[in-house]
Amino acid sequence: MSTGAIERLTPHLVLGAYAVGVFPMADTRDTDHVYWVEPRKRAVLPLDGFHLSRSLRKTVASDRFRVTADTAFESIIRLCAESVADRPETWINYAIERVFIDLFDMGFAHSIECWDGDELVGGLYGLSLGRAFFGESMVSRRTDASKVALVWLVARLRAGGYNLLDCQFQTPHLATMGAVEIGRDDYVALLSDALAGVVGPGASAAGASAPGDFGALDRLGAGPGAAAGTVSGPVSGQDIVQFLAQTS
Repeated sequence: MSTGAIERLTPHLVLGAYAVGVFPMADTRDTDHVYWVEPRKRAVLPLDGFHLSRSLRKTVASDRFRVTADTAFESIIRLCAESVADRPETWINYAIERVFIDLFDMGFAHSIECWDGDELVGGLYGLSLGRAFFGESMVSRRTDASKVALVWLVARLRAGGYNLLDCQFQTPHLATMGAVEIGRDDYVALLSDALAGVVGPGASAAGASAPGDFGALDRLGAGPGAAAGTVSGPVSGQDIVQFLAQTS
């Protein structure tokens, strides 16, 4: 379901929309208009139901790609917005691109990047709010790059205490990794739980729940007595595979 066109997006407007279950899309890259979308069927990937196939596990563990987070957000969103032969148009117009760059600067938007040497060959980006992560777009310029990015994202969300990964629309690619479609009422219930005590009434009260921590994965393995925020070293693909096995 879509609602009327608007011409100006602000971070406050976008955050408020995601908090009630709607998100912006555009018809083409160059249009000035965006639409608020609220799917009747929503794709979510249960973090405890994530399926890591044997072949993808090997790809991740081999470190075929160098994987980073939040190091090339603007490049990832522009790569996602590029037209390709099998998708000549994109729903990411310049207004959506600009507001998500603002949200990244504010700490709400994040990216996972996959590199082949110094070349950016895939990844994803999305929005973090409360204990929910809203996946916006994935891109591959090498086989399995977007799948590897999703594996790393799931590990980050598990490590960071998230309980909702919203994929918006179901695809065969996502279904093989455990994504399911649910109705609007079920989605709103999951969203409300992910935002409870973090967004809206009660968010600032004593004992309020903590939001998801997108950077928690980087601190795993810090030695005893290490200062808060210490990074023990780059996380490897083998670390990711082991972590997902331990937390599944």
